[in-house]
Amino acid sequence: MKPLVILAGPTAVGKTELSIRLAKKINGAIISADSMQVYKYMDIGSAKVMPEEMQGVPHYLIDCLEPAESFNIVRFQQMAKAALDTIYAKGQIPIVAGGTGFYIQALLYDIDFSEQDCDEAYRRELADFAREHGNDALHEKLREIDPVSYDTIHANNSKRVIRALEYYHITGKPISAHNEEEHQKNSPYNYAYFVLTDDRKKLYERIDRRVDLMMEKGLVEEVKALYDKGYRRDMVSMQGLGYKEILDYLEGKCTLEEAVYVIKRETRHFAKRQLTWFRRERDVIWLNRPDFAGDDSAILNQMLQMLYEKGIIHA
Repeated sequence: MKPLVILAGPTAVGKTELSIRLAKKINGAIISADSMQVYKYMDIGSAKVMPEEMQGVPHYLIDCLEPAESFNIVRFQQMAKAALDTIYAKGQIPIVAGGTGFYIQALLYDIDFSEQDCDEAYRRELADFAREHGNDALHEKLREIDPVSYDTIHANNSKRVIRALEYYHITGKPISAHNEEEHQKNSPYNYAYFVLTDDRKKLYERIDRRVDLMMEKGLVEEVKALYDKGYRRDMVSMQGLGYKEILDYLEGKCTLEEAVYVIKRETRHFAKRQLTWFRRERDVIWLNRPDFAGDDSAILNQMLQMLYEKGIIHA
């Protein structure tokens, strides 16, 4: 079984720096499991790792797509598998780093999405309902039929909400149950699944600091440049956290102060949903920062020890 290392966790917890340090120790290469860093020109709002920060470590699925292109679970799986092939061919160990748990799960267990039927008419009906009544009203439809999906899919992620409703409409069972069945598959990899976390208060402080730093770096100018290139809020990329809120400001729907407040609030909510997802995963190795007194070197040593014990690296 080929080796695979996963370093997941909520947004702003410090995955990027730790993944690079780990990669340098184990001859690794990093595959981004992030739904936004794959897009070109979207650097600040996605907290994208920049070339000068990579310290010579190869990174995949960064800056690959134009913002007008759609990026979804199937496309991620295809691109990540191609990256795995390249990394293994070079004799390196892949490190999947990011916070999109569904993407990680799809790759880790090689979940098959090819046989899921669709009902285009029902999908259009749901899209029309969302336009008329709003994303929150559409999201509420999930509460009764699939509470697990209701808890883990954000109301603004209307494509995934519609897919969950459509799946139930076609099959009569929740898509979360289907995903759980797929999840029970054995992984084809010899893997270690690390989840980095922190005290909630500290994590929320990190999130607030990160958003303030994004504003200082020029998030408003970045979104305006995207808008001037013709990218609009109906695109998957422009639905990303930070982008749609700044669009609201640019379109005069709110003040800049209100937009920043909403970005911070929604990012905190997002981190909470990410942790909910990771708690449901099996065979996870939790790396809680307070247990290591916040010392990344101690965390790194613990990871290396676990990788050695699992036979992923050798002395």
